[in-house]
Amino acid sequence: MHYVEEYYTQYDEDARFLRKSRQTEYVTTMRYIQKYLFQGARILEIGAGTGRYSLTLAVQGYSVDAVELLPKHIALLKEKTKDNDNLRIFEGNAVDLRFLHSNTYDIVLLLGPMYHLFSEADKLNALAEAIRVAKPHGVIFAAYCNNDTTIYNLFVQHQIQTHLTSNQLTQDFHIKPLPALVFAFSRKTEIDCLMRNFSVRRLHFVGTDMLSEFFGDIIDDFSDAEFELYMQYHFQICERADCIGMSFHFLDVFQKNAAKYK
Repeated sequence: MHYVEEYYTQYDEDARFLRKSRQTEYVTTMRYIQKYLFQGARILEIGAGTGRYSLTLAVQGYSVDAVELLPKHIALLKEKTKDNDNLRIFEGNAVDLRFLHSNTYDIVLLLGPMYHLFSEADKLNALAEAIRVAKPHGVIFAAYCNNDTTIYNLFVQHQIQTHLTSNQLTQDFHIKPLPALVFAFSRKTEIDCLMRNFSVRRLHFVGTDMLSEFFGDIIDDFSDAEFELYMQYHFQICERADCIGMSFHFLDVFQKNAAKYK
């Protein structure tokens, strides 16, 4: 995790959602989380970062446990938490949560770790742990970075040749799982293959930000009324099978102990 820690030492995670174009991902993810919340729900966030989701949910009155790997983020999270009794913070790794009991949480959020796991074994371990600690019929949210919109972005930024000559791409334009790149990139077909290893039922597969990153400067300049209309359109298309591939980030929402994944 050296490269990840080095990256976040320089990157201001707290500022990520200040821009309207980045709020699309957060607002969409929260919208889907809210669908499955109920009074008294216990929530676990694995890879909580600086607590954008965990703190919001704790302030809303839910009992939240937050697991984070990076010391910088843990320190910031503790500083912001203060005396909020609804939030407990643990240091831990998404691929090994043995300190947490099985069948404990109604909602499990895995919104960051899959961005930084490069081997299939680690991805399967992270998913297995998230499912293990969820209650029977609990709902798990797993987020991924989309490979192919990132490829488009490399063309736009005139970086595609650099990635090709440095042997960072496969012949079919898949960004290789190299820890030095910090981020891991997935295609929906690969996520589907991972999920076939588990007895879960997919509830939603969502494009959380669609093309917002491509048009970031334009969206950032939207008036509040324009942005509200943009989000209305976004919610119309973010689960459409013919549109999901346009998104920079995917959100897989599934239920534990349901019919075998198809």
